[in-house]
Amino acid sequence: MHEFPKWDLFGVKGFELDISAILALLVSSIIVFVICRLAVRNLSVTNPSKMQNFLEWVVDFVRGLVASTQDLKKGKVYVSLATTLIMFIFVSNLLGLPFLVTTEHHHPLQWAGHDVISQSVIDKAIEKGDEEVSVSWWKSPTADISVTAALALMVFIIIHVEGIRRNTKHYFAHFFKPYWFFFPLNLLETLAKPLTLALRLFANIFAGEVLISTILMAGWAGLPLMAAWQGFSIFVGAIQAFLFTILTMVYIAQTTVHEEGH
Repeated sequence: MHEFPKWDLFGVKGFELDISAILALLVSSIIVFVICRLAVRNLSVTNPSKMQNFLEWVVDFVRGLVASTQDLKKGKVYVSLATTLIMFIFVSNLLGLPFLVTTEHHHPLQWAGHDVISQSVIDKAIEKGDEEVSVSWWKSPTADISVTAALALMVFIIIHVEGIRRNTKHYFAHFFKPYWFFFPLNLLETLAKPLTLALRLFANIFAGEVLISTILMAGWAGLPLMAAWQGFSIFVGAIQAFLFTILTMVYIAQTTVHEEGH
């Protein structure tokens, strides 16, 4: 397995920035921005571009997702959120597939006076019998638990802010249903939602990249398997982006939509 470069920004042990994840996040954001910008650059009703058609298809698909969870008239405000989520997560899921950028290091590496590859990492590699440390500078950002946790936390905040803002009375009342002593269970369920969102996305993408690293060790003999896995990974990336987005819309509907008699 490869090590990932980490920047000990504040000199606090355990508080490190994963450089490969940050680079991939920037690239994901730029790709999504460029796609959207190209799609709306020359809008036309009579002669839309391929990029405009693609973005319109994505937006129509997302509208269908929102409509499947709540009345679209009330939920249309979340179409932009859902579109951003599904596009950003899908692109992020696939970034680690095309190539792997690695360097080999025998000595610690510093940047701006901070350790990127520490002596302890070098020492651990030597203890395992390795002569050098293989450092990966590229991966899917969603293969990092801190990234998926941040996405889940953002969604968690939006869900409950919207619940309090749009459905105040019933939002707080649902914690005590069907009986008041169900409050601990309802609270636990609420706190578990962002955890499952983060772990599901992270586990699927991380497992895929681990398998890719394992296949690469086989050299030329692993090329047929690599080609097959790359194709399957695109499918997995799309499914995970869809699941994260649809669950976000479901959770928002649960906190903002009140049906009489429930």
